[in-house]
Amino acid sequence: QVQLVESGGGLVQAGGSLRLSCAASGRSFSGNAWGWFRQAPGKEREFVAAISGVGGNTYYADSVKGRFTISRDNAKNTVYLQMNSLKPEDTAVYFCAGRATKWPTEYEYWGQGTLVTVSS
Repeated sequence: QVQLVESGGGLVQAGGSLRLSCAASGRSFSGNAWGWFRQAPGKEREFVAAISGVGGNTYYADSVKGRFTISRDNAKNTVYLQMNSLKPEDTAVYFCAGRATKWPTEYEYWGQGTLVTVSS
C-alpha cells in the first residue's frame, strides 16, 4: 500500500519560514515527479510546485516563485517544500503528490495534507 505522509505544518508569523516534508512508503518515487498543492478555506485546490523525476527540473506557481523551493531526497523517498517570506494568503492545507500522470499538475498518489497557518 502506497502512503504519502506530510509533516512540518504549523502556525507561523508573516515573514517567517516553514519546511514541509512528505515521506513515501510502499513504492519508490525516485524516477517520478513530485508535486505540492494547497487548498485554502473555501477555495479550490491549487498547484504550488513540482519537481521532475529525471533531472530535478522545478516548476512553480507565480504566487510562490522566489519564496518557495521544492527539493527531493531519493534515498529517503521524500520531497520537501521550503517556504520563506510567508504571507497570510499562504494559509492553507498543503498536500504532496507523487508520480505525475500529467506534468506538472496531475498525480496518481496523494497525501492527507498538513495545515499551514500564517498570522499577520
